[in-house]
Amino acid sequence: MKIKRNLILMFILSVILILLFICVGMNNNNWQYILQRRGIMIVAVVITSAAIAFSAMIFQSITNNRILTPSVMGLDSLYMLVQTFIVFILSSNKNEIFASNINFILSVGVMVIFSILLFQVMLKKEKGNIYFLLLVGLILGTLFRSGASFMQMIIDPNEFSVLQGKMFASFNNVNSDVLLISIVIILLVMIYMYDYIDILDVLSLGRDHAINLGLSYEKTVKSLLIVTSILVSVSTALVGPITFLGLLVVNITHEFLKTYRHRYLIPASVLISIITLVGGQFVIERLLNFSTPVSVVINLVGGIYFISLLLKGNKA
Repeated sequence: MKIKRNLILMFILSVILILLFICVGMNNNNWQYILQRRGIMIVAVVITSAAIAFSAMIFQSITNNRILTPSVMGLDSLYMLVQTFIVFILSSNKNEIFASNINFILSVGVMVIFSILLFQVMLKKEKGNIYFLLLVGLILGTLFRSGASFMQMIIDPNEFSVLQGKMFASFNNVNSDVLLISIVIILLVMIYMYDYIDILDVLSLGRDHAINLGLSYEKTVKSLLIVTSILVSVSTALVGPITFLGLLVVNITHEFLKTYRHRYLIPASVLISIITLVGGQFVIERLLNFSTPVSVVINLVGGIYFISLLLKGNKA
């Protein structure tokens, strides 16, 4: 009952923050414009929050590690490599490409195909050694980041200023057509994941316990990793990379609920993610009048929290 009550309170708080974000500053003269603009922004925030929290919760359950996030697979770095490559090769048409659905489809397609190939090769070769897979993903991420940095060094400074906007997540200029595609993809993934909710409880016990309980470990892990890569790819291509949001909200969820049941952990992490993004966006834009993207603040706080987790683990 306490867990359900906490979920209801988080839902109410998220609804209050959403209403505050939409309604502050609205009057009879501007309500149509504000409702349309902020409505698209709020939908993008909710979809991104759900995708990041869901993927991070799945990933930590698979790896049985509270300090890992899907970003270690190198998808954020691959996204920046794709965006940099677009500017490097198609500099004259970069604005049209960035604003079109082609960029979204290209980015998502490249990240998902890369993930599937990585999982197929490494999990088959290493017989389910998830940590070796993560090590290879981390190395490839460094390679992608180095390639992107090299191209950024040699492009025109004016071109780099356009590219710089893709380095941080932003909800201010979300393409409504791309948003609709993202909603459909994420809803389909969540429907697919419904039958895996209880399986995540078993996976969180560790590989040996999961196999002893009769779970087809390699097949299940591969399917869940592909789901994770789709969620991360869609959220990243939609608004940009938010590296530490998943780490932050999933650990807060575990501390807040004190349960292993993913049927409670997943909706709680999604609600906490929505509260974090909507609340952060509201404070920065409406109260402090800052132009800094909320993702910068979240990455700063998440990075500090990540270091504290590492220090706490060393002491333990």
